[in-house]
Amino acid sequence: MKIGITGATGQLGRLVVSKLKDKVPTDNLVALVRSPEKAADLGIEAREADYEKPETLNRAIEGIDTLLLISGSEVGRRAAQHHNVIEAAKKAGVKRIVYTSILRADTSSISLAEEHRATETEIKNSGIPYTFLRNGWYTENYTGSIPGAVAGGAFIGSAGEGKISGAARADYADAAVAVLTGEGHEGKVYELAGDEAFTLNDLAAEISRQTGKNIPYRNLPEADYAAALTSFGLPEFLAQAIAGWDVAASNGVLSDDSRQLSALIGHPTTPMKETVAEALKGTANAG
Repeated sequence: MKIGITGATGQLGRLVVSKLKDKVPTDNLVALVRSPEKAADLGIEAREADYEKPETLNRAIEGIDTLLLISGSEVGRRAAQHHNVIEAAKKAGVKRIVYTSILRADTSSISLAEEHRATETEIKNSGIPYTFLRNGWYTENYTGSIPGAVAGGAFIGSAGEGKISGAARADYADAAVAVLTGEGHEGKVYELAGDEAFTLNDLAAEISRQTGKNIPYRNLPEADYAAALTSFGLPEFLAQAIAGWDVAASNGVLSDDSRQLSALIGHPTTPMKETVAEALKGTANAG
């Protein structure tokens, strides 16, 4: 049975491939990537699969039995890109699609959910058996801001006291591997999130504890946070989107206590403090 992994050179994709290689013969794994040369170090077959070029997708997905469709990174273009992948999967006779969606995609008010809802609907209508992995927030979404917070003396955001049930990217990779290599997952929708929720105040306190510096959390109005992100060099549309996601978090959109993720992967999710420690170790090594 051949498993194809889209976005295999991305951060999540690389983790999934690495973990799959421990469970599946490498001959049964195919990296479906925009630039195959960037996948040379994965140690598996790599095929050109550009979401924007259906002709590459038709060739790449030929012979794939199970397709892990890792959602694209280009917000605003993903529904159309995913459509191309699903059409190619239908033509190739793919037997199952596993799709990385977003927490409570069907009801979430976060702007990111719209494209995921569209993709989920299209997959359901395709007639191909499916599993939806509705991934919650990666804790790394926030720990990437640690160097700037330490340099600036504060961690900023617009999430207020909203609880965020974050988990490490590796936990979500474990979930994908469990579904790809296990049985009984067809037609299932998994709401995946970390075991323990945290607020950005909690995150700032943990950064302070581990660095020995006072790094308070400073909550900003949405427009001010977006302006700050723009001043750091982010494109305006992305800065506004990130600020909007934080406001959504303040309303509980990223909180979930079902513990479906830890149940699926068979171990507790990675505590926020460990992801912070990993980020700080990376900062120290970079320095």
